[in-house]
Amino acid sequence: MTTTDQALMGREAAAISARLDRLPASRYIWRLVLLLSLGGCFEFYDLFFTAYIGPGLVRSGLFSTASISFFGFSGLAAFVAATFAGLFLGTLVFGFMADKFGRRLIFTGSLLWYATATLVMAFQHTAAGVVWWRMIAGIGIGVELVTIDTYIAELMPKQLRGRAFAINEVIQFTTVPLVALIAWLLVPFSPWGFDGWRWVVLIGSIGAVFVWFIRQRIPESPRWLIAQGKLSEAERVTSAMEARVAGELGVPLPPPNVATPVEQRGNFLQIFQAPYGARTLMLMVFHFFQTIGFYGFASWVPTLLIANGIETTSSLQYSFVIAISAPFAPLLASAVADKFERKWQIVWSAVGIAVFGVLFARQRNPVWLIWFGVMLTCANNWMSLAFHAYQAELFPTRVRAQAVGFVYSWSRLSAIFTSLMIGFFLRDFGVGGVFAFIAASMLVVVLSIGVFGPRTRGLALEVISH
Repeated sequence: MTTTDQALMGREAAAISARLDRLPASRYIWRLVLLLSLGGCFEFYDLFFTAYIGPGLVRSGLFSTASISFFGFSGLAAFVAATFAGLFLGTLVFGFMADKFGRRLIFTGSLLWYATATLVMAFQHTAAGVVWWRMIAGIGIGVELVTIDTYIAELMPKQLRGRAFAINEVIQFTTVPLVALIAWLLVPFSPWGFDGWRWVVLIGSIGAVFVWFIRQRIPESPRWLIAQGKLSEAERVTSAMEARVAGELGVPLPPPNVATPVEQRGNFLQIFQAPYGARTLMLMVFHFFQTIGFYGFASWVPTLLIANGIETTSSLQYSFVIAISAPFAPLLASAVADKFERKWQIVWSAVGIAVFGVLFARQRNPVWLIWFGVMLTCANNWMSLAFHAYQAELFPTRVRAQAVGFVYSWSRLSAIFTSLMIGFFLRDFGVGGVFAFIAASMLVVVLSIGVFGPRTRGLALEVISH
């Protein structure tokens, strides 16, 4: 290919990216967010039932609340750790798949993967069997969550990215109160002789039914197609998106501002080179510690309530009330997500996690337990939506899924050991010890993002990349 040909392709690629970024909000744009979010709903259901079926797993005799040994299978911490071991493998080892095979194929394939593994797990009758299939399901969940982040970041116009991630999390987090309600109604019982926790798991596996419905209605990412050198296909997809948006608005689209550099093919090692190396290190540290706050609470809510003296049935009831608040923070953030820098949203939500966590640990009155549990949930979920958008913005399209998968895998690695450490802190230091551990971790989050995080608000992905 001659230099002239390369320059021509570069201009065409830059034009396509600029055309995507100038798309205004429309029903079609938000429909894409809805479809991607619905796919993520099943992952969130599966991810968060970890906490709510915990008392049922203990009740059935498969696991104990506390761990006898650090790496033993007998404690509930082993089940939680298996979830994150799978997520770690999915994000680190298989994160490259969306960069190699495309966002669309991996989005649907990973959904089928986790749904099948979850179905098999529901019929296991040994702790080892449950742990093994939970880890297998976690691999699919890990790949899916990475793919959704890259998909949304690449399809959404730059002025809508924050809102798109906020709406995505609103939709996905609505599954948290749903799974909490189902667990409250089923886990303490054994309908038709089948353990309640197994019914909760089976319900989550129905996601496979919706795979092809969702797949047929979402396009491949034009930015990924550009990175693969498939300019004609990227042009076709972009033109179809423009036609849909213009048809809905009934007016011509504004002219694009072609001022962004071109994305070339890359390799994984580029995330350790300037300017990405510093971002990679920052997010590695951030993810290792943020998960202590997020999953240290989200994966242990009923168990922490029981440790505070609440009986099993009541703990599930209180957990459901707390879980109702899960979509509220993203819903509130959707109004301001693109008005404030993402890094400061992460910082202040981490401060909230530390403060509300310590206050939660000091309560015995059910009203105050629920109130601070709600505030802690909202702080956690605001941080979640902010960092999901932030990490996808910091890397170029050519390695975005691999980069997000790599840095995100550090949260999964941390969560494996965090689950075990939470179990031991709970046993030896009580609920107060658990939240002192979480508060210390949030201080590291504040420093890593607050000091070293670059700004991204209102910038094109290609500009942030360079």
